[in-house]
Amino acid sequence: MKKIIKSIAVYCGHEFGNDPKFARDAARVGELLAKNGIKLIFGGGDVGLMGTVCNAALDNGGAVLGVTTSHIIARQEPAHTGIELRMTESINARKTEMFQESDAFIILPGGLGTLNELTDIMTMQQIGETQKPLFFLNTSDFWHPFSRLFIHMQNCGFIENVHEYNIHGARTPDELIKKILNYSTTKLEN
Repeated sequence: MKKIIKSIAVYCGHEFGNDPKFARDAARVGELLAKNGIKLIFGGGDVGLMGTVCNAALDNGGAVLGVTTSHIIARQEPAHTGIELRMTESINARKTEMFQESDAFIILPGGLGTLNELTDIMTMQQIGETQKPLFFLNTSDFWHPFSRLFIHMQNCGFIENVHEYNIHGARTPDELIKKILNYSTTKLEN
């Protein structure tokens, strides 16, 4: 059965990082999602890579849903204007809302929040709560140390089989969108 991905949660930094390729690739991801009719679900911020993905999607006629909390807005991330924006009561409610609205997930470079969202999805895959696909964009080998840690965890007996996870990597935004568009599965999605 072909699973058509209509919406994707993109997790990424609310900073730009120190490599200009991060922002360039984030913009290209937003552009490609919009041009392929895939709705962007994101953390609602108007800064860093998060704002870059959103702006590129909007500039290319894409549908966008931002999900945030008043605490996040007050502390570090001004909310993006001109989009559908949902406010949740907590960071956990925010993650749940983004998960429920998405058919799949993209992980771009980011910090602790991005890492937390990544490991939440992987944990849900591990315990069988979801088989929604997870796509990494490995700009400038950003995620290479994490993939080595993941293999190390398997080698040490804490993860049974890395091949059971529904994870797909790409080195460029164009390769990423091609994998998303070609994604198919025989499992029922949660």
